[in-house]
Amino acid sequence: MVFPASRAGDYISPQCKNQNVLMEADNVIPFEQPKPVPEFSGRPMKSDLVQQAAELVTDPQILINMVSKRVQQLNTGRAPLIDTVPSMGAADIALTEIIEGKVKLAEESNG
Repeated sequence: MVFPASRAGDYISPQCKNQNVLMEADNVIPFEQPKPVPEFSGRPMKSDLVQQAAELVTDPQILINMVSKRVQQLNTGRAPLIDTVPSMGAADIALTEIIEGKVKLAEESNG
């Protein structure tokens, strides 16, 4: 059966172009890789944890970088260093790890 390729969203396979066979968009199987789903939710950080961590790491830029790096590690599969509960997001875990001393800022060595 031959279908005209006149509808928007229709796709004609290059192999079938000469045969004038139509492949509709819902018939095409995408070959995209699935996006990784973070194990931890994207919930906002709890402000009390931010305040407690800010007492230990007084430079806000350093604290942000520490939390950001640890969240990235958690979202790529690293295991939390603390006991967690389902309501904790990745940032909450990172902040709690900093508060409990599980994650620390490495001192820079001078050569």
